[in-house]
Amino acid sequence: MNTVDVHDLADRLTKAVTERTAIDPLTDDVTDLDLETGYAVQRVLRDQAGPRVGWKLGVTSRAKQAQVGVSDPVCGFLPGAGALDLGEPLRTGELIQPRAEPEIVFILGRDLAGAHVTAADVLSATSGLAVGIEILDSRFRDYRFTMADVVADNTSAARFVVGTPVPPAGIDVRLVGVLLEKNGELVATASGAASLGHPAAAVAWLVRRLAASGEGLAAGEVVLSGGLTAATPVVAGDVVAVTIDRLGTVELACSS
Repeated sequence: MNTVDVHDLADRLTKAVTERTAIDPLTDDVTDLDLETGYAVQRVLRDQAGPRVGWKLGVTSRAKQAQVGVSDPVCGFLPGAGALDLGEPLRTGELIQPRAEPEIVFILGRDLAGAHVTAADVLSATSGLAVGIEILDSRFRDYRFTMADVVADNTSAARFVVGTPVPPAGIDVRLVGVLLEKNGELVATASGAASLGHPAAAVAWLVRRLAASGEGLAAGEVVLSGGLTAATPVVAGDVVAVTIDRLGTVELACSS
């Protein structure tokens, strides 16, 4: 392809979701797909996805950024259709290759926008913090992709569940301990600082990124501030639990 057709690429990804079949990376065919074009593809998917309830961040680990050769996180959107209620199972048969990761979730108490927003501004605008479990489901075979691919694929977003929010006052989210368990066994540990040194800094980066296109966060939206451990594969029959100090525990059972 000499000219990138973002609608065609979005259609490929939508077809993969509908048919629950992984595809080759877009960059295998489109060698000039860059990060900004990836966001253009994502925007087509966002326009088609129905009501949005929030946003998500990816590649928020400094070590991961160095590994993949980028200096900033990436972001995606959260359609309402991807939200799971507490106690609702994850139906793995609806997905291709699901993986679970722990998240610190910010719930916005007021609108927040601007090109100079800081972590302190984010904390001031946050009405609640919560434990989250994000279910990733890359549409690319074996999770093989470039950063442009994953941005086009809405940063592998699939499903998510958010626990009961708690007031943020007095909680230093850099220091909270995080446990990821699967079927009663400890899979990984982390601290809140795993997300860009401070999860609120990751959310501030998102706000500044959105400001470039005249957008921002709206009161009531949720933001998944970045995976705090490596994502773990899940299948029907698994039970995933995430515990974060001061925020609580969320469990997610997986069905077929």
